[in-house]
Amino acid sequence: MSVSRPSVHPVEAPPLIDVAAQNGLRVRMKDVQGMPGTAGGLALRLCQLVFAGVSLAVMASTNDFPSVTAFCYLVAAVSLQCVWSLSLAIVDLYAISVRRSLRNCKVICFFAIGDGITSTLTFAAACASAGITVLIANDLNRCAVNHCKRFESATAMAFISWFVVSPSFLLNFWSLASR
Repeated sequence: MSVSRPSVHPVEAPPLIDVAAQNGLRVRMKDVQGMPGTAGGLALRLCQLVFAGVSLAVMASTNDFPSVTAFCYLVAAVSLQCVWSLSLAIVDLYAISVRRSLRNCKVICFFAIGDGITSTLTFAAACASAGITVLIANDLNRCAVNHCKRFESATAMAFISWFVVSPSFLLNFWSLASR
């Protein structure tokens, strides 16, 4: 019998070498702030909610916004943005409180698609409202009859809300594309 046993022929332990560093493997970043389930992601969601909510409140405080289709579209878009941001803020808050990672491919895909749709709708509504506001204020000179300052404020808040949604969408899309 030519079987070798460790008790008879002891084997030395191999030297401790970092295999990942030796092979040059990529290491994925754990927590990029702004991704779902991070404090930065929660802050982005809350900012989206606040700016969309202010835009909605300012536009709804005027009594003549239903007479213009673009303003009705703005109210609908920022309402959807408020609901989306609030629901994802709750999900982020839950993930942070239980220390749960939201790196699932399906979850990130859902977040990226939702952010893409809501950001596109908000941007389009803000652009349409800005065009109508410029038309009313500069071309028709009817600011005395209408609420131009309120329309401009609501449109500006919608643009800021879109500006804050964009990093969320880009980070989710980047994470999805890097898989």
